[in-house]
Amino acid sequence: MSYDLEQENKEILARYKDLISNTYRTLDEENNKLIRKAFDIALDAHKDQRRKTGEPYIYHPIAVAKIVATEIGLGATSIACALLHDVIEDSDYSYEDLKKIFGERIAGIVNGLTKISIMNHQNISVQSENYRKLLLTLSEDFRVILIKIADRLHNMRTLQSMAPDKQKKIASETVYIYAPMAHRLGLYNIKSELEDLSLKYNNPDIYTEITQKLELAKESRERYIEEFKKEVSERLKEEGLNVTIKGRAKAISSIYRKMLKQGVSFEEVFDNYAIRIIYKSDAKNEKFLAWKIYSIVTDVYHSNPSRMRDWITQPRSTGYESLHLTVLGPDKKWIEVQIRSERMDDIAEKGVAAHYKYKEGYKQTNDDRNFENWVTEIREVLEQQQNLSTSELLDNIKLNLYSKEVFVFTPKGEIKILPTNATALDFAFSVHSDLGMKCLGAKINGKLVPISYVLQNGDQVDILSSQNQKPKFDWLDFVVTSKAKSKIKGYLNSEKNSLVEEGKEILQRKLRHAKINFNDEEINKLQKFFNLKTSQELFLKFQTNELDASSLRRYIESKNVFNNLLSRFRKSPTKNQHYIEPKEINLDMIVFGKDEEKLNYSYAKCCTVIPGDKIFGFITISEGIKVHSDNCPNAINLRAQYDYRVIPAKWVNEESFKNRIKITIEGLDRMGMINDITTVISGAMGMDMKSMSIESNDGVFTGNINLEVKNRSQLDETFKKLKDIDGVSKVARI
Repeated sequence: MSYDLEQENKEILARYKDLISNTYRTLDEENNKLIRKAFDIALDAHKDQRRKTGEPYIYHPIAVAKIVATEIGLGATSIACALLHDVIEDSDYSYEDLKKIFGERIAGIVNGLTKISIMNHQNISVQSENYRKLLLTLSEDFRVILIKIADRLHNMRTLQSMAPDKQKKIASETVYIYAPMAHRLGLYNIKSELEDLSLKYNNPDIYTEITQKLELAKESRERYIEEFKKEVSERLKEEGLNVTIKGRAKAISSIYRKMLKQGVSFEEVFDNYAIRIIYKSDAKNEKFLAWKIYSIVTDVYHSNPSRMRDWITQPRSTGYESLHLTVLGPDKKWIEVQIRSERMDDIAEKGVAAHYKYKEGYKQTNDDRNFENWVTEIREVLEQQQNLSTSELLDNIKLNLYSKEVFVFTPKGEIKILPTNATALDFAFSVHSDLGMKCLGAKINGKLVPISYVLQNGDQVDILSSQNQKPKFDWLDFVVTSKAKSKIKGYLNSEKNSLVEEGKEILQRKLRHAKINFNDEEINKLQKFFNLKTSQELFLKFQTNELDASSLRRYIESKNVFNNLLSRFRKSPTKNQHYIEPKEINLDMIVFGKDEEKLNYSYAKCCTVIPGDKIFGFITISEGIKVHSDNCPNAINLRAQYDYRVIPAKWVNEESFKNRIKITIEGLDRMGMINDITTVISGAMGMDMKSMSIESNDGVFTGNINLEVKNRSQLDETFKKLKDIDGVSKVARI
């Protein structure tokens, strides 16, 4: 393919000028020279490289640098690092070269940004290892992960050029790893966009449906917002307040989560958009003006006190500050209103980067300490990582990324923020590790409670301790914070280390006798096969003889089956390969892989698959191939953590298969309703209805129906006809 190099060079220069147009006014000459130097090196490093789209590769680092500068709000050092982020990985420039040119700090950040190496697909959890590396970079310099999030955002924005399977893998990894991290760092806009783009590729039908409905409602939404502004603006102006009022639609992924959680349609989600009131203020009057605006809004519109959220008096641990209220606006429709200053809005948009920008002008508050405490907690957990499997580390840290928070007080009246469901023991560990280790009980508001007591907002907590107390295994059943879990496990592991070492030696001998390598990869497989959470548990069971030679034989037999399946989808079958089709399964229903092979499979229990559904196969360690729906609740995690075990699958003979499913139907009750429903199902659609239960209360009926369907198109047509029945308001698959 030939390229117009002259035109491309003009475009590269135009994109660079667009980048610096956002920085030259705010940065001094020295910093602008630094950015130019980084651009020149990146341009040289990527001069002969192209993206999958065929575009010059340099477009990508320029775009990432622009996200870093404008959407996250980082400075010259970070912009330079964003321009250089792929240089070490994709060119002849080394860490030492960058160190000589830019100094140790920039070279170190770029080194941390170097793409994660491709791992052996036999590893039990590639993405868990990626996650560990992200956390390690965060504990060193939070700019590394902010730039890495910007890198992922641009990749998601340009994902359309990838193959569908690759799109789903990257989208799943994004929603599993990067979106939660963006959320925890206060990058709410970026978090929402990452989730929306992930939904676009993981569930395109739902994404398109919600997008179209939001577009259709755009005119009425804008009219509603203008009406709201008209009522409130005049009152605010009379009080001399300088405000901007704007409305926005909620994120597509957020609307979809509400539809799933509440079991409702798009039209039934009442808060699809929100209104923001952003005001100018100096530091001294910020809180006062927020509550003044709150008072004016609630004078005009009736509010719902139960939905009031005050994150100004006590900001979130990400630094987020705002007043949220829900009012009955024009046309008697409920609407969420967010009140915040320009500084608060900047932090809400750009997260921790903006938060630190304002630290010099505003004295340090709890939200400064909360973020710093969270980073410290990650460091402490990573120090314990030799005692944690990768998947355990992933679970422990991810646990607190999306968690809601509870606010409690120390005996001295200091506020502590912990995740919802945190216990008195979690509180003890948050104060000091030694206090947690020796925790005997607690006094909550003066009343004696056990260490498992779940903290409530406003509790005053006084920890009771004893020198004779030691951590116990059952403590792990109720603590929720990563710090408490890692400290308890670290202590318990040290106690059983000698037994573990004995078991390890026993297993090593048995594997050597079976001519199997003893390595981390094999240990991970054994751990999964015997359904154990840690390698320590595995070694202990061999030490106590709960697992023995016969157990190992079962694993070896299963391993041979698993490896045969993996190898089949890594290479084309040879002429000598042939497969025996089990008689009890109709193998021409689903075919697998590029060669569309007929293989033995079973359906996963976590989702109901019917012909016509988009599906994929997943190679399990001990149960062969499991077939999942693309919309399976576990699909994202499987693709994110075990993509090398996901295989393409498709239907080839839908008509010969019937599957029993359950549907729910709701509406206004009337004479003849049941007859109309059965006429559609059994008459018009010719379907076999296995059972039906209908309940009616105050003129409203709900019912569940078990029926057999041939394929997706038959089900869709049935739903359409049922919804056309007079009085039926909702039909859904359970």
